[in-house]
Amino acid sequence: MITVTSEPLDVAAHEGAVGDLRAGATVSFAGVVRDHDHGRSVTLLEYEAHPSAEEVLREVAAEIAADPEVYAVAVSHRVGTLRIGDVALAAAVSTAHRAAAFAACARLVDEVKKRLPVWKRQVFADGTEEWVNCP
Repeated sequence: MITVTSEPLDVAAHEGAVGDLRAGATVSFAGVVRDHDHGRSVTLLEYEAHPSAEEVLREVAAEIAADPEVYAVAVSHRVGTLRIGDVALAAAVSTAHRAAAFAACARLVDEVKKRLPVWKRQVFADGTEEWVNCP
């Protein structure tokens, strides 16, 4: 399960996608739209993706999956208009042991945030807006 989509993301489905009988640990991450940023009230976010975004997401997932300790990887990023509480990034990793699962999931999220060509427009309660996290 690796996708860039305008549909709502289901973290539990990502966890299920990495299920493996050898796995003793599954770690998941939900990047959720919060109601503030740097002391300013946020009302919504809008994400736009470059056409290569899903390919980049697949490359990052493949790099994490290449770790011999990692059994499976699932990751998705949402695009379009998201409201407070919506999941923008869902990720899950399975491994034999918890330390490896936590480390692999952290690497996955960090690399996605660093490399995915997705742009975020924040709309604030005062009506102003800004584009952020443009790689």
